[in-house]
Amino acid sequence: MRRRRLLPAALLLPLALLLTACGGTSAAGTSEGRVDGKGSVTLDVGDQKGGSEAILRAAGELKNLDYKIKWSTFTSGPPLLEAINAGAVDTGGVGNTPPVFAAGAGSKIKVVAAWHGTSKGDTVLVPNDSPLKSPEQLKGRSVAVAQGSSAHFQLVASLKRAGLKLSDIKVKYLQPADALAAFTSGKVDAWAVWDPYTSQILQGKQGRVLTDGDGVTNGLTFQVAAPAALKDKKKAAAIKDYLERLRRAYTWVYDHEEEWAKVWAEDTGLPKDVALAAVRRTYTTRIAVAVDKPLIASEQEIADTFTALKLIPRKVDFAEFTDTRFNDGLPPSTTQARPSTGS
Repeated sequence: MRRRRLLPAALLLPLALLLTACGGTSAAGTSEGRVDGKGSVTLDVGDQKGGSEAILRAAGELKNLDYKIKWSTFTSGPPLLEAINAGAVDTGGVGNTPPVFAAGAGSKIKVVAAWHGTSKGDTVLVPNDSPLKSPEQLKGRSVAVAQGSSAHFQLVASLKRAGLKLSDIKVKYLQPADALAAFTSGKVDAWAVWDPYTSQILQGKQGRVLTDGDGVTNGLTFQVAAPAALKDKKKAAAIKDYLERLRRAYTWVYDHEEEWAKVWAEDTGLPKDVALAAVRRTYTTRIAVAVDKPLIASEQEIADTFTALKLIPRKVDFAEFTDTRFNDGLPPSTTQARPSTGS
């Protein structure tokens, strides 16, 4: 296989450092950030670079807090959920697959809020000069993916739709920074990944989409909380207010795509064109939805899939890891996502 031009180091480094809600099993890297608000109650919030804190601040939703928010930044969803399980964090945001693995490990977590968006940013990418034209042609090919990530399930589901199994391909479990290098140097045939990596490859004209997760995966992202925090009346009230602010912030993004992309780029080191493409393709499609029975059934399917693959050690009853007290007034999880404005 011919070697392909590597992405410029200036693009590689920010994405190597990018902390994403869909992340897989990378080592935990934690840093404590600023404290916002005032009052006697402190809400410990786990975040990821360019995540909840950035969007809340950009939307002006961190003003007039009558409780404190202490921010801690994590490399990805799994270590954030480990912190929630340990009681070090009260709540935090992750993608649709890390909670399933946490549930499989018996972690003390509760999904308390959800957003539904399109899955067009969740893709299987191939180089521009690849002979592959359809997912069926992935048989026998090498595919990079982060284990336990949303892309992992998207890959499994896309293969199933194409009549293939995970065992029909050569899976290379790589975290995004390593997968990006492997993909651009021609060491793998394809890469299953999410935005903003999808947008980086497409904007850099380094590859094309073989298939995406639209109509294949559920497009859900979550806020997860510690059961102990939910049992504390004052902290539960703070979580309720925090979730309401976060929902308003996502609504703010709908009419402020370029403003949010600028903030996101500055916070993560992403190139501005990549950030804007990812915002338009993925971010502005998300709407707040209820944690309801269809959502639980959809996550149960993910759990059962990974149990069957023996990547989760036991049968998971996902309903046990949800709390529906913050559903009031929210549309059902099956509500159609906002249309993507991206290409």
